[in-house]
Amino acid sequence: MNAMIKPRRYYSARNATDPEASQLTFASFLSLFQSAYQQLSGKGYWHEAFGFWCVDSEDVPGTVGSDVANYVLFHTRKHLWPIEANIEGYDEGDLFDVIEFLHDHVSKPLTGSFHSYGSCGMHWETFDAAAGKSEYRDMLNPLLESYGPGYEINERGEIMERAPQGLSKLLDASPPTKDTSVRQRMAAAIDRFQRYGSSIDERRHAVRDLADVLEKLRPQLKDVLSSKDESELFQIANNFGIRHFKDNQKTAYDPAVWLSWMFYHYLATINACLHLAERKAKTGRTAG
Repeated sequence: MNAMIKPRRYYSARNATDPEASQLTFASFLSLFQSAYQQLSGKGYWHEAFGFWCVDSEDVPGTVGSDVANYVLFHTRKHLWPIEANIEGYDEGDLFDVIEFLHDHVSKPLTGSFHSYGSCGMHWETFDAAAGKSEYRDMLNPLLESYGPGYEINERGEIMERAPQGLSKLLDASPPTKDTSVRQRMAAAIDRFQRYGSSIDERRHAVRDLADVLEKLRPQLKDVLSSKDESELFQIANNFGIRHFKDNQKTAYDPAVWLSWMFYHYLATINACLHLAERKAKTGRTAG
């Protein structure tokens, strides 16, 4: 795997009649991650944080100190280090913890000196953390995308579940509003819903956050939606046990399926209504 060549989907993956057939198993994903980690590690991408071995000085500590195993234990509460000795025992949660942890500590080596004695290798002295993180994400995200339902590691170093096909632009869209409270609530809902391992309650909370955004925008909606359309938007959240807790609410539904539908439905509705409101403010017309 070459870190300088951004991976892409080749013919069979692009044209697969069964998308699941091109998805990685956990064993394959683990093996490919290990290969990516070894490649970057061999190039010194974790020398600044974890140090390196020298034929003269032996173990040279990095910024985290000389006891890396206990440093990892302190931050993850798991015995995960060294990776080479423990990776075969990793489960999915362990592996994702390590991926996020490595993102926090990766940095691209820039300058240093070559120690020729005993073919010791490069001793790096200056590093670029932002560049290292970017290259790390570029290498890992194609693997994450092809594993399970599809994941990605964002710029904060958090593994998030990818949007269903065709909806990724909706998650990245910048809502056309200057109201910071609306933008912040929408961003928090997206983070809560997408985060790896998010529970049903967390996803329900995310949907409720979007319903609350719609409630805040309700005065604007009256100008761009019919009263019937406006009412039906809120009936979804109110009748399916999202916003209130009443005996007559519908609760006998598969939350994994319906919460996802409601989340993207509300997210799309908010963006559409904000665009309509923006158009009306500019032209005085609501026609779509």
